[in-house]
Amino acid sequence: MSDTVFTTLAEFEAALSAAPATDISARKDAEARNGQLTKPPGALGRLEDLAIWYAGWRGVAAPLLENPQVIIFAGNHGVAARGVSAFPPEVTVQMVANFEHGGAAINQLSACFGANLDVHGIDLDRPTDDFTQGRAMSEADVTAALTIGWNAVDPEADLLVTGEMGIGNTTSAAAIAAALFGGNAGDWTGAGTGVSGDALDLKTQVVAEGVALHGGKSPLEILQCLGGREIAAMAGAIARARVLSIPVILDGFICTAAAAVLDATMSGALDHAVAGHVSAEGAHGELLAKLNKDPILSMNMRLGEGSGAALAIGVLQGAIACHSGMATFEEAGVAAG
Repeated sequence: MSDTVFTTLAEFEAALSAAPATDISARKDAEARNGQLTKPPGALGRLEDLAIWYAGWRGVAAPLLENPQVIIFAGNHGVAARGVSAFPPEVTVQMVANFEHGGAAINQLSACFGANLDVHGIDLDRPTDDFTQGRAMSEADVTAALTIGWNAVDPEADLLVTGEMGIGNTTSAAAIAAALFGGNAGDWTGAGTGVSGDALDLKTQVVAEGVALHGGKSPLEILQCLGGREIAAMAGAIARARVLSIPVILDGFICTAAAAVLDATMSGALDHAVAGHVSAEGAHGELLAKLNKDPILSMNMRLGEGSGAALAIGVLQGAIACHSGMATFEEAGVAAG
């Protein structure tokens, strides 16, 4: 099967719009099974909801979770030259090497929960353009990144986590959120890698300048004008997972900004996704609220890399193990009461 290639944003939007919905029959069967398990109704709380949600997308009442995939996308941002990060752009390349050699937090978490980890550095020697001066990416660049994300998803995976690395990308994510949802730039701009004081004021100003220049465009054009290659690739991967009915766990602020573009493009585009955690990046909770996503974890994390979402794999594995492995009252010979 040959890879998909998008050459226009309209082609990508059409592919997203054709994505299937959850399997209603499988979901109802999962709900029925949940009501027969050897426990009081609702005793496992949100674990029950997660298992039923997962079953609907996998199309089976008692699913297994055996092949999770974590994909890290990396890209460099021209806006970083404005001084919006505490680290230089060279760190992106260095961290990609660290991912590839197994030395990062996401490597350990992926291994811990049995996830296959793939890393894609996208044109790291060619940063996006400064979005305060023009579009961050041409249509060719953004569709190329969407294509990379789309084709990076393993069709045999039964869960997807996307993470990112890119100096300057919290600035890009803040600008995307502000352009999509309005509000002051300061409402969406946070410390990122640890900026504060005058540096944070500058970062907020840069976000405001970008939104003033590019606001009012369609969601995918906002991604093109204010995003980065790694953010576009995450959007492409999350969309591809929807087409394949692969459930997704969203990571932090940057991943959620990528996902928000899809939600703004098509109502219900994120029905196959849950929020892995709420990060310490100040606006992440507000962004999740805009998407009506209740985070699974709150661990005060702000690393990115997919780390918070990877940690939540363990919770989902527990939910599915209980749902699919527990005996029913009839099987156990226990009176249902």
